[in-house]
Amino acid sequence: MAEETGPIARKLDAPQPRIDQVIAEIRTAILTRRLAPGQALVETELARAMGVSKTPVREALKILSQSGLVTFVPYKGASVTIVDEEFIRSVYEVRLLLEPEGVRRSVNQNVKQSHQLAADLLAQAKEAAMADDRGTLSLLNRRLHAELYAHCGNPILISILENVRDRAALISVVGWAGSPTWQIEWQEHAAVLDAAMDGDGDRAAELLRAHIQGFFDRTLASFSST
Repeated sequence: MAEETGPIARKLDAPQPRIDQVIAEIRTAILTRRLAPGQALVETELARAMGVSKTPVREALKILSQSGLVTFVPYKGASVTIVDEEFIRSVYEVRLLLEPEGVRRSVNQNVKQSHQLAADLLAQAKEAAMADDRGTLSLLNRRLHAELYAHCGNPILISILENVRDRAALISVVGWAGSPTWQIEWQEHAAVLDAAMDGDGDRAAELLRAHIQGFFDRTLASFSST
């Protein structure tokens, strides 16, 4: 891998990388803040950095706009979504309403493999937190939360939560910049997982709701103080 010289860390596999590779690379650059909120996303520059044509970059930006990481402004083009109080409230209202119920239902399915994967992700998150690697931590948190509700048995509920996953990850990275509380959140995740492994869906949902609400409150407080 070449040394990182800009927001995009590497060139992708030539000659025709899959669109999901382009999406993943841009998503990672945003969630590691190599591409900062509000930064313009110029197709030609991104394409050059990844060694691809503009077409997959254009399609990737469209898809990432649907997940909330990218914003298109008429006559100006694409940029990384700016996180403000309205954005945070809209995302966290959905999470507080739906995610605890998704986790409760998923836990009640008692899928042991899912619990083990969540435990592995939690261990990796602890390592990332200790290394102060906030971008990796955000990506791991994104995967961990998804794994906790993955077996809820309602594909529409999963689809709605998937739609806010990238937005929540972006908020996490921005929130930690003002209030680095990931050690608290790791402990909260561990408590949710313990309840899940015990098969206590109601307890897991209650703990998750408190976890989401706590981060929401801390993040808004950090915004208000700046």
